[in-house]
Amino acid sequence: MEEISIEQIRHELTWKLRQEILYPSLGVRDMSMTEDLDGVHFGAFKDGWLVGVISLFQKGNDFQFRKVAVDPSVQNMGIGSLMLNYVTAFAKAEGGKRIWCNARLSAVSFYAKHGFEQTGSTYSKMGIDYELMEKDI
Repeated sequence: MEEISIEQIRHELTWKLRQEILYPSLGVRDMSMTEDLDGVHFGAFKDGWLVGVISLFQKGNDFQFRKVAVDPSVQNMGIGSLMLNYVTAFAKAEGGKRIWCNARLSAVSFYAKHGFEQTGSTYSKMGIDYELMEKDI
């Protein structure tokens, strides 16, 4: 795989990939979340281009990651795994004991491959089904 760098970015820089990958029927400005101001946002860069985003939110010793998106032109190249490992290490370095997400059911196997456990807690939002997955760190 070519060199991929992961860097902290401003939350607004996550919006375009969030919209294109996760919510293509919405507008880019619809990707803004109030919680963004309280989070830490990371981008994966390949050849100087932003190709992946992930946002991380802390509550005590718990860290939740949200809005993971990788450009389709570079999917299945390990970029999602790199970002997930990066935010897990970041959370642990910040004193985190647990990291979790609301995984789209279509992504459950991806997170399970990285040691996340299914909790059985599910819900639907905007026609998408999710399950809470977690891992001790």
